[in-house]
Amino acid sequence: MFYSGYGYRGSNFEQTYRCYPASFFDKPHLEGGDKVIMPPSALDRLASLHIEYPMLFELHNGATDRISHCGVLEFVAEEGMIIMPYWMMQNMLLQEGDIVRVKNATLPKGTYVKLQPHTTDFLDISNPKAILEKTLRNFSCLTTGDSIMVAYNNKQYYIDIVEAKPASAVSIIETDCEVDFAPPLDYKEPEKPQRPIVPASKAPAEDQEAVVEDEPKFKPFTGSGKRLDGKGPKQQAPEVSSSTAPARSAPSDSNKRASQQTAAPSGASTSTRQKTGKLVFGSSASNKKEAEAQKEPEPPKKEEPKFNAFTGKSYSLKR
Repeated sequence: MFYSGYGYRGSNFEQTYRCYPASFFDKPHLEGGDKVIMPPSALDRLASLHIEYPMLFELHNGATDRISHCGVLEFVAEEGMIIMPYWMMQNMLLQEGDIVRVKNATLPKGTYVKLQPHTTDFLDISNPKAILEKTLRNFSCLTTGDSIMVAYNNKQYYIDIVEAKPASAVSIIETDCEVDFAPPLDYKEPEKPQRPIVPASKAPAEDQEAVVEDEPKFKPFTGSGKRLDGKGPKQQAPEVSSSTAPARSAPSDSNKRASQQTAAPSGASTSTRQKTGKLVFGSSASNKKEAEAQKEPEPPKKEEPKFNAFTGKSYSLKR
């Protein structure tokens, strides 16, 4: 069914209008939401249709094939004209006076929305969640791919709608919707600090290992002890004495062999004078005396001072 002058078809509302920004009609409050102002004839037609409330509409720009969604605030615009927020016209690539097709739509309630700020300045706000919640109260629906504008402290922040569930366009009126944030568009990950490259000449690994090997090793229990009863500690033979003992014993053996060799000719010369079956003690006695004379006298051992226990002075606290 076609109504002349309006272009209404059947039970759905569908009409084309020329769009203009809110600044042309001194209505700056439209910039804080997603609602438009339509002519009174649209209200007459919508009242005769069995549509669901709240009223939601689909906006379509045929020249660029851009689609968005919006709500309606008032029906006071001039016939054939629709007043829109300027940020919405930018999303749809519309200029003043361009034609846009308006159609009623039914959108599901949103359960999840993912947002992405354009700049990191939005995250520097003291409480961005509260500012965003206050701004979204003026919105009736969100469409994936749109960029909404959040005004705060005389500054405008633009945020992209990256994802929406359960559909690409959802209604956010009287619903609990989970909101997630993506990193801002100008966000850069902090660079990891690079370690300075040390030349091989300054820190050779081989020299460091050699220095570690040259360090003296720790030997436990090498100190000396004292006894409380005043007696001296038991002295143990040093390790060096064991090594020197064979050295001292070696010359004595060689001396014995040399004495035996020297005694052998003398014994051979006197064997003619000695009779068989008799023992002669003179030659062996002289060898023993020569061996004792060759032995060096050992130096006397120095006596270490004995430790005397409890020999200190005592003091009294009383004067």
